[in-house]
Amino acid sequence: MIDRTRTARRSDRPEGPAAAAIAARSTDVPVGGPPRRWPQSFADRLAAPLPGLPQLARLVRASRPLASVGDVDRIPIRRDGLPALRADTTAVTWVGHATYVLDIGGLRVLTDPVWSRRIPGVRPRFVPPGVALTEVTPVDAVVISHNHYDHLDAPTIRRLPRDTAVFVPAGLGEWFRRRGFRRVTELDWWESARLHDVRFDLVPAQHWSRRGPADTCRSLWGGWLLGAADHGPRIYFAGDTGYGDFFTAIAQRYPRIDLALLPIGAYHPRWFMRAVHLDPAEAVRAFGDLAADRMATMHWGTFAMTKEPVLEPLELVRAAWSATGLPRDRLWDLAIGETRRLAPRTT
Repeated sequence: MIDRTRTARRSDRPEGPAAAAIAARSTDVPVGGPPRRWPQSFADRLAAPLPGLPQLARLVRASRPLASVGDVDRIPIRRDGLPALRADTTAVTWVGHATYVLDIGGLRVLTDPVWSRRIPGVRPRFVPPGVALTEVTPVDAVVISHNHYDHLDAPTIRRLPRDTAVFVPAGLGEWFRRRGFRRVTELDWWESARLHDVRFDLVPAQHWSRRGPADTCRSLWGGWLLGAADHGPRIYFAGDTGYGDFFTAIAQRYPRIDLALLPIGAYHPRWFMRAVHLDPAEAVRAFGDLAADRMATMHWGTFAMTKEPVLEPLELVRAAWSATGLPRDRLWDLAIGETRRLAPRTT
């Protein structure tokens, strides 16, 4: 069980749903350890009440048509292929949506892997994945941010070797164990585990979880920090999240983030999505709070999750970035299938 008794002075504690967990001490968890006991619900981590029927009805009335096929045809695609996996090379390849292939510390890690053409409730993906799953070998580890269908895709998971190391938020481990995965590690916010030379830390996010009508907030949600040893590059993967002061708390605890993978899509309408999804301007603001060196975009251009025009997230994030005056080369607005490499740190 996790020691949740330690708290910070009220004047030192951040506001918002992450407050209690932010105050808790960091804990190292063994990889693939035995199942752990968790609360029946994580609803106390919500930033705001979930919408009810009146809000859902308003959303339907306010909906506008999906973007045109012409917009879809303009989604940037670049088939770089995966680089050779090397212990001294850190690289990121955007597959689409929130799926990245991360080469870090000699491991190949997948974030929220979704290779399916369809997911429940939305139209088929606009363009094929930037890399075929059959090309992603080996798959050393998977990190999952939460259990929504566009981030936890059962058909893709079934295609992975059962000895793949899987890192998930609290309460989600049994979903993988039932499917035969043998190296499942569940973490609470601010906990960590180490696989070979790479450390995996679960950090707060402002979101929620559900896969069916009876499991709302039964498992946790979060982002991930991946770092190769103490001197290697550190990558932050936000998963799904709204904006909150936990970004500053992450920066305080992890003062050196080389690359932040931040979602920029699925934000319309704001009155409905603000609590759980960043818009492009908020993503740039979160990047500033994180004090990261570079930002890479995701969670757009793949599925029609909400009703903003397909290319609008890309256009707005570029405008928000330009307004900051930051160097343009620190924004990695990758095309689907594009690979970028992080230079080794010199200090």
